[in-house]
Amino acid sequence: MDSGRPMTVTIVGGGMITNDLILPSIYHLQRLGIVGEIHICALNSAPLKTLLDNPDMQAAFPGQRFTPHPAIDEDPTKAFPDLYKEVLASMPKRNAVVVAMPDPLHYGVVMEALKNDQHVLCVKPLVLKYDQAVEIEQIGREKGLFVGVEYHKRFDVRALMARRHYRLGHFGEFIMGEAKMIEPYFYRFSNFQNWFTTDKTDPFVYVGCHYVDLVCFITGLRPYGVSVSGVKGRFPNGNEGYLWANGRVFFENGAMLSVIDGLGYPDEGAGSNDQCLVMFCEGEGKTGMIKHNDQFRGVSHSYLEGIGCAGSVFNYVSPDFYQLVPWEGAGFRPSGYGYESVANNLRTMHRIENAVVELDAKASLEKRRALIREVDEKGIIATPANSSVNELVTEAARMSILADGDIVNIVYDDHPHVEPRHK
Repeated sequence: MDSGRPMTVTIVGGGMITNDLILPSIYHLQRLGIVGEIHICALNSAPLKTLLDNPDMQAAFPGQRFTPHPAIDEDPTKAFPDLYKEVLASMPKRNAVVVAMPDPLHYGVVMEALKNDQHVLCVKPLVLKYDQAVEIEQIGREKGLFVGVEYHKRFDVRALMARRHYRLGHFGEFIMGEAKMIEPYFYRFSNFQNWFTTDKTDPFVYVGCHYVDLVCFITGLRPYGVSVSGVKGRFPNGNEGYLWANGRVFFENGAMLSVIDGLGYPDEGAGSNDQCLVMFCEGEGKTGMIKHNDQFRGVSHSYLEGIGCAGSVFNYVSPDFYQLVPWEGAGFRPSGYGYESVANNLRTMHRIENAVVELDAKASLEKRRALIREVDEKGIIATPANSSVNELVTEAARMSILADGDIVNIVYDDHPHVEPRHK
C-alpha cells in the first residue's frame, strides 16, 4: 500500500478506453491506496450500467465499484450533457479528473476541471489547437495543478530503451521513418460514427499522434511541417468521416516520417490492430535503425471459441500494452505500459499532494509548481509544457487534410503557429 491520502478520482467519459484501460487501472490503484472514491460521469446511464455489469471487471476486481453519474436506473435514452460540471464542482479540491471523451470535447472538460481546482489526466491528444495547450499549461502553472497527457507508448520499455540509446548517439541521426496504426473495422459501428466526422478529426490526429509523439520523445527533434491526405467513407449511420489517412511529418534536421492510419483492420484478423514503427538513422560511414513491430509481440494464441472484441479464434497477443494477469491478491491485476502510463500520472498527482499536506497556502503553491516543473523537465510523462508540439502537429494536420494534403508549416517564433506553405 502507498502511504498518504488517497485521491478521489472522477472519470469523465464511460466509453471504450474507460472500459479497456482507465477504469481497471484506477481500480488497481485503489487497491494500492493511491485512489479512494471513484466516480464516472457519462452522457447517459447506458455505458455506466455496461461498466458495472462487465463480468470480466467483476472477476478482476471483486467487490470494487464506482459511483455512476447519472444513476444507472435513469432512462438510458435521457442525456445529461452538463452533468459532469456538477460532479466536478462537488469534488474536494486538488484531487484527480480523468478526461476520456472524444477529441473535440477535451478542451472544455479539461478547462472545467482546472476551474474546479483539479489535477488532470487527459487521453491523447490533449487538445486540437496549440493555443489551447498553452492556455491549459498557464492555468495549471498558476494554480499549481498537474496536467498529464496519456501518451502511453512513452512507457513501453522498447520506447524507453530507444530514447536512451538514441540520446547516447548509438543509432546516429534519425533521417527517414515509417509508422502505421490501423485500428479495427468494428470501430465504425461504435460511438465513433457520431463524432469521428470529417469536420472534427481523422485517423492521423486520433492515432497517428502516438507515433509522432514517440519519434519526438525518442529523438528530441521538432517537426517543421505536415502533409496529410485522407480517404473519406460513410459510417453505418450515414455520417461521413476520414476512414483512412496518410501523413508525412518533416523534422527540423530534414528527416521525414510517413504515417499510415485507418479504421479498417479486419475483424477476422489475428491481431487487434496493425501497428509498427521503423526509423533509419545516418552515422559516420554507416547507418543505424530502430524497428518496433508493435502489432506482433511474439505471442500467438488459438482459442477453442472466439474471444475478444472481434471474437477471433487465432490471435496475435500483445503481453505489453495491457493485460489482466493473476497476482497474489484477489482477482487479477493490470499489467503493461498502458497501465503504467495511467499509474505514473496518478502517482505523480498523489506524490505532489502528499508533499504539501503540512504547508500553508503560499508554500504549498510554490512546492507544487516546483514538483510539476520537475516532471515537465524530465520529459517522460507528457505534459502541456513538454509535449505541446503535438498540438502544433495536430493543428497542421487538420489544416492539411482539409486542403487535400497541402503542406502546412510549423513556425517556431515568439508565438509558435501553423501556416500553409504556399499562401
